Amino acid sequence: MSVPKKYLKFKESYPEIFENYEKLGEATHLAGPLDAKTRALVKLAISIGAHMEGAASSHTRKASEAGCSLEEMKHVALLSLPTLGFPSMMAALGWIDKALEEKK
Repeated sequence: MSVPKKYLKFKESYPEIFENYEKLGEATHLAGPLDAKTRALVKLAISIGAHMEGAASSHTRKASEAGCSLEEMKHVALLSLPTLGFPSMMAALGWIDKALEEKK
């Protein structure tokens, strides 16, 4: 998995903020009944809906690590079609493919 340089630079420059950000992420994951796989797909969906390519790529890799299949991740992208439109859905499918290709 390729971690963006900006992310690593932020971690190095602001270690206390980064540590608290990581703790917040952990706390939100543990705050409810969703299992790890479902949480990973939700995070991917949020990233797609927000049109955040970098986040969608990151959450694609994390979803894969959580055991989500390519078909499940693509289903998330397809579900965005009625709300976000065809071009956004096509972009999301491309982000998923690209992230998984880069992971190899």
